[in-house]
Amino acid sequence: MDDKLILQKVADNIRIERLRQRLSQEKLAEMIDISTKYLNMIENRKANPTIVIVIKICLALGIELNSIWAE
Repeated sequence: MDDKLILQKVADNIRIERLRQRLSQEKLAEMIDISTKYLNMIENRKANPTIVIVIKICLALGIELNSIWAE
């Protein structure tokens, strides 16, 4: 699978879940100890987060890691 497609799915699903939970980027970034700018870059497909950051995001959102990959 294409790297860009993977990044797109992960970024889109992070944003969708964050908005579903009515969390601001600032709040989620604070919860996982990253900058708001970095979270914005992840959600806008301008940064390729490490697996550690993706796991922290999933834990903060209370979702399974495999759901970040769902269609």
